[in-house]
Amino acid sequence: MRNVGIIMRRELASYFATPLAYVFILIFLVLSSAFTFNLGNFFERGQADLQSFFYWHPWLYLFLIPAISMRLWAEERKSGSIELLMTQPVTLWEAVLGKYFAAWLFAGMSLAMTFPIWLTVNYLGNPDNGTILAAYIGSLLLAGGYLAIGSCMSAVTNNQVIAFILAVVVCFLVLLAGFPLVLDWFRGWLPQWLLNAIASLSFLTHFESIKKGVIDIRDLLYFGMLGGFFLLATSIALDLRKAQ
Repeated sequence: MRNVGIIMRRELASYFATPLAYVFILIFLVLSSAFTFNLGNFFERGQADLQSFFYWHPWLYLFLIPAISMRLWAEERKSGSIELLMTQPVTLWEAVLGKYFAAWLFAGMSLAMTFPIWLTVNYLGNPDNGTILAAYIGSLLLAGGYLAIGSCMSAVTNNQVIAFILAVVVCFLVLLAGFPLVLDWFRGWLPQWLLNAIASLSFLTHFESIKKGVIDIRDLLYFGMLGGFFLLATSIALDLRKAQ
């Protein structure tokens, strides 16, 4: 874990060495506030909760998280610095985890900066802070899932724009896996049990459950297994590229 920590700190520092980090944080805070107060009708609802705030997170992350993840490996491969990284006394898996945890920590820092809205709702009413805390945890897990997919997409190409587009498409399909938009593609030629399995992969289904204040072990396992699968796929993609 020492090597993972070193890579994580190096990667996190690289975010703040460029305007990328500040631009992302600013856009995330502005959009989340605009969606909450304007589209979510925070004050008009007259309820002391943050449902109108967390409702938009899956859609915000759909475009903002791939903007972080697209540079994880695509930039390394394009500049050739991935060869330099691999000459260091670290394993490929340590590098994958280090860069992933750095991106996830950065996303978590951005999410933590929305705490004023939590203070606001406590000032205006008497909310269920346990439910709000669970929703924050769910949002962080959701960001981690998006990042794992984005990391995999970044590993299969050296073009950041292509990595961004691929990540958005795959995240969108996983997000709406339980909806007819996706299921209709498979309906008619897949058995029902397999359709049910595809539907259970939806980000929205598991996030909605946690957002209500119920942290189920099945939802935690879902995010853990999904993240692990795409990080493993990232490692395999990089290893195949290295062998070429």
